[in-house]
Amino acid sequence: MIASFVVLESEGGFNPLDVNAGSFIWTLVIFAIALPFMWKVVFGPITAALYERDVKASEAATAAEKAREEAAKSAAKVEVALGEAQAEAARHLATARERAEARESDIVEKAKREASAMIDGARTQIQAEQEKALATIRAEVVELSLSAASKVIGRSVNSEDDRRLVKSLVAEQQDKS
Repeated sequence: MIASFVVLESEGGFNPLDVNAGSFIWTLVIFAIALPFMWKVVFGPITAALYERDVKASEAATAAEKAREEAAKSAAKVEVALGEAQAEAARHLATARERAEARESDIVEKAKREASAMIDGARTQIQAEQEKALATIRAEVVELSLSAASKVIGRSVNSEDDRRLVKSLVAEQQDKS
């Protein structure tokens, strides 16, 4: 390989390691002339594209942050709404429980009143039947007493005065007992 450089140099070829002052100046002049054109055509669009990409990235980051804040606010609102809904459900449940307890109390009280009324009615009916039975027994006692008295006396004891007398005697005996 070294041999090939030697051959090129002897033949008058290009050597990149050989720096000539004239070609260096011309290279700088050409570069200076081409720089505004490259700046306008190449570097300008690249710079604009990079700037535009930075702006879009910044806008996207801002939008993402705003969306995150909105999501946090929405989550907070949902939590508040959920808390309110749970509180409302608890209030409805408490109200329903209170109404059910009041209804139960009313039903029990009504049943007690009806049972008491039935017991009072039964007692009244029993009392009436008892008095009716006692009146029947008293009448029978009066009739038996008059019949016995008739047999003992040997005459008929059927007058109204006799009946009143026997009834008053039976009533006195009942009052004593």
